[in-house]
Amino acid sequence: MKQIFKKFSIAATISLALMALLVGLTSHQPVYADAKSDACQGVNLATGGGTAGCGTAAQSNGSVDKLLSTIINILSLVVGVIAVIMIIIGGMRFVLSGGDSNNTNSARNSIIYSIVGLVIVALAQVIVHFVLNRVQS
Repeated sequence: MKQIFKKFSIAATISLALMALLVGLTSHQPVYADAKSDACQGVNLATGGGTAGCGTAAQSNGSVDKLLSTIINILSLVVGVIAVIMIIIGGMRFVLSGGDSNNTNSARNSIIYSIVGLVIVALAQVIVHFVLNRVQS
């Protein structure tokens, strides 16, 4: 069971590092206009004229932020589900330990490590969304 907890903590650490890497890679890239918005700007249609598909200028940075946010939410969901499953398994092991101190301590540690994993994932989610909101404005 200790190997499972080590793998879980490694998976949580890797997912946190991956989230930080994704934010770092996508937050400082320059955004270039596409040919359609350049053409609309050239004929003064980008101010909401509405002809030929020219509306407000394209917001390509928003799509990157949405993609990044979706990936982070999926990673957080997966890690959160695994942590909840580990809490349930730890609770069942605690109930079924029969008073054996080794089994009780092992079950207690699994519950504690799972809760710590949930807290880390929640804090990572808050930090990443905070950074994304700061980059957008």
